[in-house]
Amino acid sequence: MRSFKIHVAKDYLVFCAGHFITYGGHLCEALHGHNYRVGVVLEGALDENWYVFNFVTLKRLMKQIVDQLDHRMLLPQRNPLITLDERAGHITATYGARRYTFPQSDVVLLPIPNTTAEMLAEYLAKQLLEQLAQTAGRSIHAIEIEVEESFGQSAIYREVIG
Repeated sequence: MRSFKIHVAKDYLVFCAGHFITYGGHLCEALHGHNYRVGVVLEGALDENWYVFNFVTLKRLMKQIVDQLDHRMLLPQRNPLITLDERAGHITATYGARRYTFPQSDVVLLPIPNTTAEMLAEYLAKQLLEQLAQTAGRSIHAIEIEVEESFGQSAIYREVIG
């Protein structure tokens, strides 16, 4: 079987976001942020135009997805160590004795257990897959998303489709 890959990693596929990570079962990082960069690889058969997928469309879709995270506080909804409370237009995240309150409009609640680069990469892949599912006639065999949180430090999520 023949297969091709396309790769997109543009300067505008970035998002600035705050987060903190729990780890070791009892530890929690200080609140901080990153200037994340995102790259995407799609693998699959060629379509009638001899494309795996149109670069212009892929860049537009990824830009829309990363823009939803840009200049936001990222909070995990599935972390058993972090309690989230939404009221009066604010979200309060509590970990042990720490309590952070943010305007709701500045927060993105993510359906992940922790805001690690690995989990962000998987989340972005799932978001893109939802968009690709709406594109009829596509033959994408695999998706790969790389999230770089600082130069030379990134996580990659890969999913084989079908």
